[in-house]
Amino acid sequence: MPSPDASAMRGLIDVLTLEQIELNLFRAHSPKDEVGRIFGGQVIAQALLAAYRTVGGRVCHSCQSYFIRPGDPTAPVLYEVERSRDGKSFTTRRVIAIQHGEQILNMAASFQIAEAGLEHQAPMPEAPAPEALKSDAERWAELMKRAPERMNRHMERERPIELRSVDPVDWLDPAPAPPAQRVWMRAVAPVEGEAMNQAVMAYASDMSLLGTCSRPHGVTWMKGGLQSASLDHILWFHRPIRMHNWHLYVQDSPSASGARGFNRGALYDEDGRLVASAAQEGLMRVRT
Repeated sequence: MPSPDASAMRGLIDVLTLEQIELNLFRAHSPKDEVGRIFGGQVIAQALLAAYRTVGGRVCHSCQSYFIRPGDPTAPVLYEVERSRDGKSFTTRRVIAIQHGEQILNMAASFQIAEAGLEHQAPMPEAPAPEALKSDAERWAELMKRAPERMNRHMERERPIELRSVDPVDWLDPAPAPPAQRVWMRAVAPVEGEAMNQAVMAYASDMSLLGTCSRPHGVTWMKGGLQSASLDHILWFHRPIRMHNWHLYVQDSPSASGARGFNRGALYDEDGRLVASAAQEGLMRVRT
């Protein structure tokens, strides 16, 4: 019998594995127990893999997504890929995610042949080792003792991504905190192939990032009174990724205004290599 970790990872890989129904058209599904709306990181990851299915021998170096409508987890998602350009070094794709005849996301992605070049990077900030930290699953288990039943059902599921927050807040009763956080993350089982590793990182990169801009204001979606949703999400892949290893997700929010919060993230592997960067703007609307 597979371990719970392996089952959770297998479930995510199954969700991210697309069915080709035409030359540039793919179909995907959500987890059977998903409720409410589709997790944004899932749609990003599926759209990226749809683009990969039309690209040979090149690796994605950047993708930019706009969330247009909430996704319905009870219905399949169609991914239509436009082959914008196939150049000597770079390949560009546009992907449209469709449900019920309407766009829910569109993505632009760029791929490049392997090339050597000049290198530099910002150093990884200091952080306690992940082994020294309590897992977010343990924190959630404690939180569930105070949380409404509807939240308990959401948080009891086995997760394919393990998170360990360096700077946690109490999601039910948050105190104002600096607009920055560090989170260790990894896939709970090995992931095969560069494309799938990037897709799993794209999936995980949508975890915790949106909450960064709400930290100074002492609000969370769990506490109530806050309407939040991702509006866009950009990823740059700098170096090869192995998501089964620990990665430190360093996040900050330099600005919030106009009911929107802006967030940035840097993803470092255990060796201190900056493997990816992220940016996201999200809705942050206070409801009274």
